[in-house]
Amino acid sequence: MSIRSMTPSRLVVALVAAGVIGGAGATFVSGSFARAAVPAAVATAPAIAPAAPVATSDFSQIVQRYGPAVVNISVSGMKKVADVEVPGLDPNDPFYEFFKRFQGPNGGGPREMPVRGEGSGFIVDPNGVILTNAHVVRDAKDVTVKLTDRREFRAKVLGSDPKTDVAVLKIDAKNLPVVPLGSARDLKVGEWVLAIGSPFGFENSVTAGVVSAKGRSLPDDGFVPFIQTDVAVNPGNSGGPLFNTRGEVVGINSQIFSRTGGYQGLSFAIPIDVATRVRDQIAATGKASHARLGVAIQEVNQTLADSFKLDKPEGALVSNVEKGGPADKAGLQPGDVIRKVNGTPIVASGDLPALIGQAMPGEKVTLEIWRQGKPEELTAKLGDASEKVAGAAKAEEKVAKGRIGLALRPLEPQERREAGVDGGLLVEGSGGPAAMAGVQPGDVLVAVNGTPVKSVEQVRAALAKSDKSVALLIMRDGNRIFVPVRIG
Repeated sequence: MSIRSMTPSRLVVALVAAGVIGGAGATFVSGSFARAAVPAAVATAPAIAPAAPVATSDFSQIVQRYGPAVVNISVSGMKKVADVEVPGLDPNDPFYEFFKRFQGPNGGGPREMPVRGEGSGFIVDPNGVILTNAHVVRDAKDVTVKLTDRREFRAKVLGSDPKTDVAVLKIDAKNLPVVPLGSARDLKVGEWVLAIGSPFGFENSVTAGVVSAKGRSLPDDGFVPFIQTDVAVNPGNSGGPLFNTRGEVVGINSQIFSRTGGYQGLSFAIPIDVATRVRDQIAATGKASHARLGVAIQEVNQTLADSFKLDKPEGALVSNVEKGGPADKAGLQPGDVIRKVNGTPIVASGDLPALIGQAMPGEKVTLEIWRQGKPEELTAKLGDASEKVAGAAKAEEKVAKGRIGLALRPLEPQERREAGVDGGLLVEGSGGPAAMAGVQPGDVLVAVNGTPVKSVEQVRAALAKSDKSVALLIMRDGNRIFVPVRIG
């Protein structure tokens, strides 16, 4: 039976059985509905003209024109492993430990193991400059770039920036096809986008979807305001381009959120604006530089917003300031809420490191903050992120109603010296709302609603001014974090 004669459902089953369509991916098919012709003799009643339909984009022209500028990248190298593995043998096998003794020097321990991987990239200069992800070429000794015309080249890594996950490669070739670069700033949520890459080694595979969100912050990736899409991205797509409907590259496909290791509807791309800035720095100096403010921050939830009398839960709450750092010299204090940087609003706390990280060391920025119930403005001269990276604290979200439930006593002079604080109160007992919020015996209460406390009377006075909630600055194991507690 010919494929042409099959029904659509039988066609899909046949292709899957033949191995043409993989179970892990999906192929985007564009099309339109044809309107049936109406005989001229049939009269139609006047009607209100409908709104223009939203047409599904046809990406075939983009693929045909710019697909040749998308490359496959394969890498090989050596990586240090903490323990020795026995190839081809299950760790649960009773002979595993026996054979393990004969692997590597001294019968085991850390050693180098060969690594191989694949990814994607795209040509941005006809003389062979290629952008990809830093994690694609991590630990790589040999990097091979394969073009769509099947030519292969050994590539040199000009520079790699782990903080933004951007790497720049160079191959010895001329007159290569290139992609046009757009701007992620012009991208709209809901807009169609297209990815080209090599998922699972299937070169120049095309998938499409829409922009789900912009400016996403991911754990351990504070320097990048990611573009979130629902484009099917799988292992091997990393480093490939994300196109808009005009055929401009607006991002580099970088990460997915998955519980299976494969695509589950959440993929993230590095804005091309970030990538080009890194490329220009690498071209000029061989490395990328990022600025540092020198604060630890946390998210502002509704309870903290109520505690600090903010009109809405937005901004980056400063939980700690590095002594002698740029923020300290600018006058920032724990309890300040950073709301704008150079006029750009900070909505989520992750917006702050993304903005600061894209600035240059030595650059001056204007910070609009909220302190003790009123706005203030500070100017900070940024430091270099290569020296030290400030962390972002994670607040415990549990809260409860009722009395705060803390048993406190002032710190002894020796305890203050050991804790490295001028004041504070030791938590000897925790119950009720405070315990539910995560405060534990042994914690040190440093401030209430941003006001430093040295006595129980100061705590009581601060609590008396709080209606619904209170923000406790707690020190534990040398780390500081604001804990929101509901008190009524």
